[in-house]
Amino acid sequence: MPDESKTLDPAVRPAAATATPSGTTATATPSGATAAAGDSPVPARAHRWTLGLVTVGLVLAALNLRPAITSLGALLEEVSEGLHMSGSVAGVLTSVPPLCFAVFGITAPRLARRFGPVAVVCAGMAAIFSGLLLRPFASGTAGFLAASALALMGIAVSNVLMPVIVKRYFPDRVGSMTGLYSMALALGTSVAAAATVPMTEALGGDWRIGLGVWAAVAALAVLPWIPLLRDRSDAGRPGERAATNASAPGTSAPGTSAPGTSAPGTSAPGTSAPATAPSAGTRAPGTSAPATAPSAGTRAPATGTGSAAPSAATRAPATGTGSAVPAEAAAPPRVTRSRTAWALGCFFGLQATGAYITMGWMPQIFRDAGVPASTAGVLLAVTMVMGVPLAFVIPRLATRMRNQGPIVVALGLCGLGGYTGLFLAPAAGAWAWALLLGVSNCAFPLALTMIGMRSRTGAGVVRLSAFAQSVGYLISIPGPLLVGVLYQHSGGWGLPIALMGGLMVPQMIVGTLAGRDRTVEDEC
Repeated sequence: MPDESKTLDPAVRPAAATATPSGTTATATPSGATAAAGDSPVPARAHRWTLGLVTVGLVLAALNLRPAITSLGALLEEVSEGLHMSGSVAGVLTSVPPLCFAVFGITAPRLARRFGPVAVVCAGMAAIFSGLLLRPFASGTAGFLAASALALMGIAVSNVLMPVIVKRYFPDRVGSMTGLYSMALALGTSVAAAATVPMTEALGGDWRIGLGVWAAVAALAVLPWIPLLRDRSDAGRPGERAATNASAPGTSAPGTSAPGTSAPGTSAPGTSAPATAPSAGTRAPGTSAPATAPSAGTRAPATGTGSAAPSAATRAPATGTGSAVPAEAAAPPRVTRSRTAWALGCFFGLQATGAYITMGWMPQIFRDAGVPASTAGVLLAVTMVMGVPLAFVIPRLATRMRNQGPIVVALGLCGLGGYTGLFLAPAAGAWAWALLLGVSNCAFPLALTMIGMRSRTGAGVVRLSAFAQSVGYLISIPGPLLVGVLYQHSGGWGLPIALMGGLMVPQMIVGTLAGRDRTVEDEC
């Protein structure tokens, strides 16, 4: 495991010198003199077992973020018959996931501000367990939708806060940890798609039992987060709460730290505030070193010594001369004014549209083409399992590129090839089309990675994550429903598949715009 001083909190690295108004420097010790940083991912005295527990929690949580959807897709025909659903109602059912993600995902930052991200993710896992446990007992469509919505509510808040947890606890390993939980997410998605039908048949053929089994897996995901609830480092500090409030304009404290940024601290009464890590193109008055405006709403006074503003946030000795900047001057970016944020939201929405159409309808497309039900489930699993290796490779590759547009285009072309094959010969080339669509669906981990790269500050990442995912899931709501309506009224899959393929073109366009080397702070 990497050195703990690098893995835990950049705000507590030893010997971090902070300039004071008098031109002297003060050195903070790792344990006692650091500021209670809003961007602090983990408290200074955190133990290695805490990071191990967070890692286990992330993996188990990610494993449970999609089985509620893909297990239903594998048994959609049986569920529709059992609950007497028409094709249009089944289309509504497949549109519920993005609807819940949009509606409940937007509440995640406020909930995290009030209770802390760890507590919210723990509650989200409990909601997934409860919804999956109740869903098989529903006697009608309304009850089934309500139980599904409960599980999807837990998935929605966890979707938004997974990047926040990663950046808080692993600020120097964002790419690898994002890849890890993306791999776990893809694995859970594919296993649920492949195993649900055989498991249902082995347990007597009742679709209710086949869906209910996944509640046991969700119960395991709750356990690692319970001990972490005692760690209140992610809630209760004003800076932390303000940072995670991604929907409240005017908040000025930072959230989780993004790679390459320092964790700004808060100054105690009568002390001068620390400077943040330097930003290209900006200089503090009276110094020769670049400095940024502190995201905590305070400014390091000019020293005249030519020393660089420190990247580690530390407290300077009390001088009584430090002047504070109004909080409004350091407010997180208003992402609604950023063209990059809108492009990223549209890209997220279009890739989500393709993903939920695939998860909800692809088994049925293969079954209608003459493929056996169990094989259709395995084909969906193949599509999903492609995300296991690629979800680890793509984020690491993306972070090494200044512009992620070429990756966006490559994934989009794979999607076009897969949908073209489904249109022309769905059964003859089923395995090839499943592989191509699996590669195309890896736009999801790429979108998550770009969220972290398109903002310089932790607070900006939180806002951008909530904005892009909420806008994206709103955009994706009509897709699965429209596919169901087109299928019912056209009597075949020609028009729905043409729609799916056509959506890949705007996805490549907006993804290329979102992948440009810029941040939302540059545009707000």
